[in-house]
Amino acid sequence: MSVEIKDYLAKEAVILDVRTKTEWDEGHIASAKHIVLNLIPTELEQIKSWNKPIIAVCRSGGRSGQATQFLQQHGVDVINGGPWQNVAQFTEQS
Repeated sequence: MSVEIKDYLAKEAVILDVRTKTEWDEGHIASAKHIVLNLIPTELEQIKSWNKPIIAVCRSGGRSGQATQFLQQHGVDVINGGPWQNVAQFTEQS
C-alpha cells in the first residue's frame, strides 16, 4: 500500500480525512481536507471539482474504505490510505 500512497502523492493527490471533527481536532495531516464520512455524498461535486486523485484516510481504514468505494462508484480516482498516520509518514508536514 505504501507504494501506492507514494505514487498518489507524487500525482499531487488530495488527502481526504473522513473522521469526525473531534478526531480531526486530536491530530491530522496539515494539508488534508476534512469531510466527515456521512457528508461525502453531499460534497461529491466539490470533491470532483478538485480534479486530482484522492487518498482517503480515517482512524483505522474502515470509514476511508467506505468513502473510497463510494467515490470510485462515482468516477473519482481514489485509493484507501487507511489510518491517517499511514499517509502522514509520507507527507512533509509529519
